[in-house]
Amino acid sequence: MSDEHGETRTPVNINAASWSDPHLQPASQHPESTELAIALVLFVGAVCFALFGAAYWQNWAAWTLGATLGAGMLLVGTGLTAWGKYLMPRGPFVEERHVLASSPEDVEAFNNALVARGVGPVKRRKILGGLLATGFGIFAVVAAFPLIRSMGPLPGKSLETTDWTPGAFLVDRSGRRLRASEFAVGTVVSSVFPEGFEDIPEAQAKDVTILIRADVQPFMSGKRATWTPAGFVAYSKMCTHAGCPVGLYERAQKLLICPCHQSMFDVANQAIPVFGPAPRPLPQLPLFIDAEGFLRAQRGYDQPVGPGYWERTT
Repeated sequence: MSDEHGETRTPVNINAASWSDPHLQPASQHPESTELAIALVLFVGAVCFALFGAAYWQNWAAWTLGATLGAGMLLVGTGLTAWGKYLMPRGPFVEERHVLASSPEDVEAFNNALVARGVGPVKRRKILGGLLATGFGIFAVVAAFPLIRSMGPLPGKSLETTDWTPGAFLVDRSGRRLRASEFAVGTVVSSVFPEGFEDIPEAQAKDVTILIRADVQPFMSGKRATWTPAGFVAYSKMCTHAGCPVGLYERAQKLLICPCHQSMFDVANQAIPVFGPAPRPLPQLPLFIDAEGFLRAQRGYDQPVGPGYWERTT
């Protein structure tokens, strides 16, 4: 086989071209000026990435996020494209094809020549390479910000509890205490809160409760027999499907309805879902009526409020 190769091989002499070869010259007529311009573009692009990180970290206006990130990508992309177009060897490079395979010596010589031709122009532009690496490095750091900042502290046990405590008074949005004698059967108070938390945004999100007088007397049994004094029942307003506010009450069928995805909960039967995607009943707030007739909580909800999460056990 080697004899056949020796007889039929087309001789190919592969030598690394010198830097004086016109094919290895950059396309730009003024490479020094071009390199300076590209360096400036890459530098400004890196600065834009840094400004994007600052804007994200400091919660600047939304338009600054898009402007700085877009400008950084545009400038770094423009610089990289211009580098390749104007400062890399312009060629063309043509290699005559031969019929049979090259010898190992020819392959090694070709690889060496290819490496020398390809790496050399990049090594010669150390400033541009450094600026390009700086731009990508800053962007990589900024891209990690969501993992550092946006995820915030671990929630711990905060998802399992609310601000409802034993003896807490039920109040409306204005902070007025609710007296049982004020409400007829069928009355709904769409949003009630534990006293003192009605004006706190975080509390409004997790503590908000819907109060319904569904009957004139307690209507539940078992451990919940005392939870509905004089027919009053209170459920978390946060849907167990996606956390939407369950604010619609169908009085005739005693159903609470979530307007987002139409989950329906049976008010008279522990708010068990009877339709829709909600996977669990609404958490119930045990109530009692004190000696002065005010509605108060026996304790907190019987389970964590809102949609499911990985650590949830109930």
